[in-house]
Amino acid sequence: MEVIVLAAGKGTRMNSALPKVLQPLAGRPMLAHVLDTARGLGASRICVVYGHGGERVREQMAAADVAWALQEPQLGTGHAVQQALPHLQAEGQALVLYGDVPLIGGATLRRLVEAAGADRLALLTVELPDPTGYGRILRDAAGQVSRIVEQKDASDEERRVREVNTGILVAPLARLRDWLGRLSNDNAQGEYYLTDIIGMAVGEGMAVTTVSPDSVAETLGVNNKAQLAELERIHQRALAERLMAGGVTLIDPARIDVRGTLECGRDVEIDVNCVFEGQVALGEGVRIGANCVVRNARLGAGTRLAPFSHVEDTVTGEACVIGPYARTRPGTELADDVHLGNFVEVKNSKIASHSKANHLAYVGDADVGERVNIGAGTITCNYDGANKYRTI
Repeated sequence: MEVIVLAAGKGTRMNSALPKVLQPLAGRPMLAHVLDTARGLGASRICVVYGHGGERVREQMAAADVAWALQEPQLGTGHAVQQALPHLQAEGQALVLYGDVPLIGGATLRRLVEAAGADRLALLTVELPDPTGYGRILRDAAGQVSRIVEQKDASDEERRVREVNTGILVAPLARLRDWLGRLSNDNAQGEYYLTDIIGMAVGEGMAVTTVSPDSVAETLGVNNKAQLAELERIHQRALAERLMAGGVTLIDPARIDVRGTLECGRDVEIDVNCVFEGQVALGEGVRIGANCVVRNARLGAGTRLAPFSHVEDTVTGEACVIGPYARTRPGTELADDVHLGNFVEVKNSKIASHSKANHLAYVGDADVGERVNIGAGTITCNYDGANKYRTI
């Protein structure tokens, strides 16, 4: 199976210098979420069709193992898919996704691919209470899909249809090439609509099947910052539900932000307004106080992070206590039962078991042995203005 991701839109309503598909969701570009889902399907090849802000998109996603196809100018979704065809195989299935629909789920897409089989066209559709702006799915008297009509081209009667096209589809590549070559831009937008291939398929007697997503939220696109914020909350709530199902206690599931990967042992407790960035692992029984930030860290079992503390690129042993108002910076390694109290900062240092700095101290570029008590006001002078030195 080949995957085409359409990511050429300008995103005018975002009112941002950042291309729309690079707008962050849970700390990562929306496009990155879509590519992760596509890879999870076992796609043999992924082609991203880019346009506005193109070089910036390619630069930021340089690590992605994908083919790139430039759409210039942007003449519609059908024209966009055409740009990807030279990068794809001649036969097989093509799945079309969108870089600004980041919550689409792998389970839904697997059902869509299965419904398409080797020789059918499969559409992902949803029923909405307010379908304004969406292309409508039109069916014949037997309930079979006959065509899709876009909002601007729809009659009043057609606009009353609530089943809408999400744009996500699976089609046989050989037939897709033929259909795209016959598209016309004779419509209200003057564009080449990908949806026009449905009428062509029906006219040729091809079976057109539809699948509904596990959740309507999977198909929601982003056109402005308000919609982006809405999807952020939906995504974070889903992450919170998974954490709680795994035995994590969240004092308020609506007030946690995971911007990366958060792995938790049993009986972890997380208070309100905490942010987790990058790769974070919390051992069993870890307690995170309110208003903490944890970035790229591994906290050992039974460790307690008191409120308003900031932990970055840090590894702790078991039963450590950090905070309140403490900060650990990159390179910090704490052994078991280390205590860092209020207004203590540690950077690029190793502190051995049972040592403590209970308040008002700076430990930088240091190696601290076991059972050391660092008193208030202690500062390791690790920098002379030109060079840094370790304190042992």
